[in-house]
Amino acid sequence: MTQKTAHANPNKNRTPRHRAREFALQGLYQWLLNNEDAGAIDAHIREAHGFNKADAEHFDVLLHGTIKQAGALREGLSPLIDRPIDQLSPVEHAALLIGAYELTNHIEIPYKVVINEAVELTKSFGGIDGHKYVNGVLDKFATTARTVEVEDAKKRGQH
Repeated sequence: MTQKTAHANPNKNRTPRHRAREFALQGLYQWLLNNEDAGAIDAHIREAHGFNKADAEHFDVLLHGTIKQAGALREGLSPLIDRPIDQLSPVEHAALLIGAYELTNHIEIPYKVVINEAVELTKSFGGIDGHKYVNGVLDKFATTARTVEVEDAKKRGQH
């Protein structure tokens, strides 16, 4: 990711939590491509322009938690994707990992918010239709990770 793409939607009103997700995506991108140490990535990202506007605590949880649980998250995502996970673009891969991590570990965040955030990250940093793919995969993932919440939304006609 180039410096130019660091803020793909400069006019968009981004919350501190959304910014944390953007920086976590960038960190996971580095990790996926270079297999760098999470601590080194964390230190590098924290020095980036605009990090002071991000929710640093959520960034920390996302980056380190997603890396620690990457194996289990990939295992949960694999049956839902149409190709080996290592053939996904790094942006889609990172967005799916972040979404799966939040769906699994942060039940206080509504599942639709988690999916929407992952879709927005993919729109900002990924390829043309990558966001549709991420949306579909995380929607399926949510049905097992958040069964009760998804079923309630369906009953209310909100799915």
